[in-house]
Amino acid sequence: MSILSECKKWEGQVLDGQFPLQKWLGGSEHSVVFLTERSGTNPSKAVIKLISAEGFSSAGFDEEGQLSRWRESAQLSHPNLIHLFESGSVTIANQRLLYVVMEQAEEDLGQILPLRPLSTEEVAGMLPPTAEALALLHQRGFVHGRMKPSNVMAVNDQLKISADTLGKHGERTVVKSVYDAPEIASVGLSAAADAWSLGTMLLAVLTQGMPEAPQLINGKDEAAIPDTVPEPFHRIAKECLRVDRQQRPTMENILGVLNPPPVATVLSASETKATPEHLQEVPVRSSLMRPLIIFGLIIAALIGGFLFSRRSATRTQVLPQQSAISSTQAIPGAPAVQSATPNEMSAAAATGNLPGKVLHPVAADVSPGAQSTVKGHVKVSVQVFVDASGNVSQATLTSAGPSKYFASKALAAARMWKFDPPKLDGQPTPSEWSLRFEFGRNSKQVFPNQIKP
Repeated sequence: MSILSECKKWEGQVLDGQFPLQKWLGGSEHSVVFLTERSGTNPSKAVIKLISAEGFSSAGFDEEGQLSRWRESAQLSHPNLIHLFESGSVTIANQRLLYVVMEQAEEDLGQILPLRPLSTEEVAGMLPPTAEALALLHQRGFVHGRMKPSNVMAVNDQLKISADTLGKHGERTVVKSVYDAPEIASVGLSAAADAWSLGTMLLAVLTQGMPEAPQLINGKDEAAIPDTVPEPFHRIAKECLRVDRQQRPTMENILGVLNPPPVATVLSASETKATPEHLQEVPVRSSLMRPLIIFGLIIAALIGGFLFSRRSATRTQVLPQQSAISSTQAIPGAPAVQSATPNEMSAAAATGNLPGKVLHPVAADVSPGAQSTVKGHVKVSVQVFVDASGNVSQATLTSAGPSKYFASKALAAARMWKFDPPKLDGQPTPSEWSLRFEFGRNSKQVFPNQIKP
């Protein structure tokens, strides 16, 4: 039985004694979405998706396997990925359902396209954060598998992609739309399949609406991309839509072309393919790299990319972590170091609790011309959120200082820092750091300070 015909009657019910079905938002034959509220000291709005367990069984999926997958997905952290919260199973009107609670999105890209296509500038703002989130998924062993406009969303002025239908590499599924790579039914999901979906979506947002299945040119492994699609997106789409999945670019290849702030989690050398030759030739116009508006009427602003030129010849100094324990002499160009005494470090190690350390600091890439205009010092503070692997998952300006230029450069640099994560009971744990950048006429300094835990 379709749950769509019955679901509107469920408004007002409370699932598992904690999730009220406040308002029906939409659905399909096998799944529906309601507005709900997460309880606790600070109740917050969220959405809950209900999926027919019968639908899972008929498709050959294991219920507990899906719940386990949602729990795994909930552990992922990236500023451009929808956060999953609780999940479980319930019975309503004699129907067994699986549910997952997630962040509430205000709008999705699939609702914008019927009104208008995205501009070149908007696509330049949409593509980097989307590719960054996909790169994180691929590094963690996941495949999105459903990359299409309706799964690109706006959450509190932030672009995010869905996370409730993630798959694993090699899992086979059916081709449901032109966004699905043609090989997923035979060889299964892969990072290359997400590249196909991203290339198809790129055509959709630029040409408005559902694109036709890409046609090969003279039987060659090369899709016919409309001439109206501008560079560098024309070349990116062409490479993503190669039938030979081995020839498609990785997300890191695409990010390398666009030159945005690097992805938070970097793939190992064995997992990263060289940038395809055609993509290396794509010109990138600096006008596409400024902060851009994504959804016109919905998203107010997103952080765009920054072009990375050669580093300034001025002296760079990364100062040791600020600490109430002690301080150490700053070493020009050296990583910040933990400054506790040997006895204090030994005592901390014995309990399994150790503070974090900076492994790889990155100075802001400001131009010599801009730096020569500084009188005194320009100070910018950035708070970074670091995952348990030591990678920056999010960076936020806490004090921008007097110059937007220096603030944007500091923010871009902060995203590239790497840390040795702190340990609690011997286990690596997420942390928060404050990075204070100070720019002088002939020097650049950074003062890192661990805030949490």
